[in-house]
Amino acid sequence: MIKNIVIAVVALLLLAVAWFAFALNWSYSSGERAGWVQKFSHKGWICKTWEGELALVSLPGSTTEKFFFTVHDDALAHKLSAAMGKRVSLHYEEKVGLPTSCFGETRYFVTGFVETTEIPIGSGVVVPTPPAASAAK
Repeated sequence: MIKNIVIAVVALLLLAVAWFAFALNWSYSSGERAGWVQKFSHKGWICKTWEGELALVSLPGSTTEKFFFTVHDDALAHKLSAAMGKRVSLHYEEKVGLPTSCFGETRYFVTGFVETTEIPIGSGVVVPTPPAASAAK
């Protein structure tokens, strides 16, 4: 009797571990979002994750849409934190089926980013941003 209970508990634990491994390594979708990182913080009671907010503006004067995301890699998080206030293009993977918020508050996990120097304002219309002024010597 006890042997059967132990086997059942071990089987359930193995199924749970297999589900977590599958959900973390399988991506439902992936893509790119461009905008300005306006909020980025390291938070959580037990499981600390990097959570951010990207302001997406499609046309000047339009309402800002927000894209909420999670970053797991500390090195990537520090680079992204250094790019605050600059326009960036985030590469993300959408993970579905993670049962707790311990892995992140969102379904969108950023795996990389690129700082962009041009701002598209319409189909085929691009406004280049000026290069950053060099520091006075």
